[in-house]
Amino acid sequence: MNVLVTGGAGFIGSNLVKSLVASGDRVRVLDDLSTGYVSNLDDVTGMGDLVVGDVCDPSVVRGLVAGAEVVYHLAALPSVSRSIANPIRVNHVNVDGTVNVLVAARDAGVRRLVYASSSSVYGNAATLPKHEDMAPAPRSPYAASKLAGEMYCRSFAAVYPLETVCLRFFNVFGPWQDPTSQYAAVIPSFITRMMTGEPPVVFGDGTQSRDFTFVGNAIQACILAASAGPQSSGEVMNAACGKRITLLQLIAELNDLLEADFRPTFGPPRDGDVDHSLASIDRAKRLIGYAPWMSVRQGLAATVPWYAARAPTVRVAAGARGGMVE
Repeated sequence: MNVLVTGGAGFIGSNLVKSLVASGDRVRVLDDLSTGYVSNLDDVTGMGDLVVGDVCDPSVVRGLVAGAEVVYHLAALPSVSRSIANPIRVNHVNVDGTVNVLVAARDAGVRRLVYASSSSVYGNAATLPKHEDMAPAPRSPYAASKLAGEMYCRSFAAVYPLETVCLRFFNVFGPWQDPTSQYAAVIPSFITRMMTGEPPVVFGDGTQSRDFTFVGNAIQACILAASAGPQSSGEVMNAACGKRITLLQLIAELNDLLEADFRPTFGPPRDGDVDHSLASIDRAKRLIGYAPWMSVRQGLAATVPWYAARAPTVRVAAGARGGMVE
């Protein structure tokens, strides 16, 4: 099957490309490399074109979407804090870029478009678990941009012969997630700091909780969403584990895996962050047959060695309390 993955050199995108190529699909990738890396795809053999370009450029997108049966639209400028600093740029990429991809997919006769949304659209709702019938309450420009993309996807499915499925990802982590960005997610930040002898930094008191989702689960959701029956078209659904842990519990798990005993340092809560996040995954189970196959603990156990392999001179001794032993 011919597919296009926008954002395919990024963290989730490169993992998806690897899985699709391994299954025999011919994959084209579009990425402007603002948050992705060509090196993320270095070990992929048999892939189709990799085009470095802008998802907002109609001519580039039209050329790549031609002949595709499925489009996985993962391209976006992520990060709540980035969107607070530059809402216009984030809106342009995340909203205008999404509309551009939808129009190109419609005109090219694409069968289905799978859109990567975010749990951030729920905001700081006190009700848990968060389910798709809840009223969205985005607390950041990033969250608002992902919700706008959802609405465009659903409207296109309603008025054009283009099927769309929107997946609300919850705190995805795993190999190929960049720990060096100033917008790095919490798990790569924690792992790399702890592996280099520095304590993890927690913004808030550490009791905030997240439904951390190993990237393999997210990839499974994408592929199922692309192949599910017509009952899934026009729908929005959570892609997560359906379980949550606090940041303090996360640090304890990482200490166990690293045979260490780091104590976090604390900073003030960050603007736009939510207190607690937990997904109901019932709709995804029902509509696309989704069932997470990796727990948080299993995902962390698969992720820590990946980072360790990229810092081979660093190891943490059992019982370490913030020091580095080489």
